[in-house]
Amino acid sequence: MKKIKVAIIGVGSIAQAHISAYLSDERCELYAFCDIDENRLKSVGEKFGVTHLYTDKDEMLKNCPEIDVVSVCTWNNSHAECSIAALNAGKNVLCEKPMAMNAQEAQAMKKAAEQNGKLLMIGFVRRYGNDAKVIKDFIDNGNFGDIYYTKATYLRRAGAPKGWFCDSELSGGGPLIDLGVHVIDLARYLSGGPKPVSVYAATFNKLGNREHLKFNTRWGIDSEKSVFDVEDLATALIRFDNGMVMALEASFSLNIKEDVGTVQLFGDKAGAIIGSDIEMFTEENGYLTNTSLKCTTDSSFLNSGMFFGEIHHFLDCVCDNVECISPAEEGVLLMKILDAAYESARTGHEVEIK
Repeated sequence: MKKIKVAIIGVGSIAQAHISAYLSDERCELYAFCDIDENRLKSVGEKFGVTHLYTDKDEMLKNCPEIDVVSVCTWNNSHAECSIAALNAGKNVLCEKPMAMNAQEAQAMKKAAEQNGKLLMIGFVRRYGNDAKVIKDFIDNGNFGDIYYTKATYLRRAGAPKGWFCDSELSGGGPLIDLGVHVIDLARYLSGGPKPVSVYAATFNKLGNREHLKFNTRWGIDSEKSVFDVEDLATALIRFDNGMVMALEASFSLNIKEDVGTVQLFGDKAGAIIGSDIEMFTEENGYLTNTSLKCTTDSSFLNSGMFFGEIHHFLDCVCDNVECISPAEEGVLLMKILDAAYESARTGHEVEIK
């Protein structure tokens, strides 16, 4: 069987998860890498035995027409440019989240995929985790009934990433666009994918990246001052067309006891908290009952199976025409939510989504 030739644009940290997942699938081979950092490009190429190395995506796409699929793992501000170039070159594309810097870019990406008849899949990796599969099994079997309220929470006490994540020109924003996207999408996906209709939001920059702290956090602290012109906390109330409401909180820095990353679902038959494990709350035989389910033995974000599930699904879609569960239109909707949230925070008013 002819192997799928894979190219990766941007071979930094998140690309390592893509690479590991591609290597685990016998249907494909790592064929080409592209990165603007020539030293990193050479190092990663040598590590994985990839010899088609480029610092320019257009040169790679021109010189390697045999490439079948492309993973876009660049800074957020390059997602649209790189994805559209790959799609126009006739490649199927998996683009990391967030899809783009704004909904306008996202719609241009979707249009390029449609015009070229190629798949554009968005890296909503939480959809592919064991926790999502388990809780969705209960939801699809009617155990939750009507899910009418959700809480999407991704809070770090002192976890501002280094570098481009905190530079608005490269990232498009702070924890809302970086962390919030994960929990907003997971909560919406599990709730049946209702369409957003309005957002009321607020953002703050009170604590910054806390580079003065005398200890290193999980995310590290730059030794020299770096750009930090994004929010450190975002909160939002999102309304959907089916009446559901979602409450969001996302932070890089916040005076809390410990980091929190959960999605909570509230239905008229049951509720749940999805964190490191799943806890479900309902009533049976006239009693209030709680159920706890353990979905993974590895709590590491990069190694808990999500990226493997995501990449395998991408290849299933390309090889076997399986219906994609995180297509471009889902990314466009998420970008509309983020655009509305930032606009609401700027104006202090609720913003409608059309």
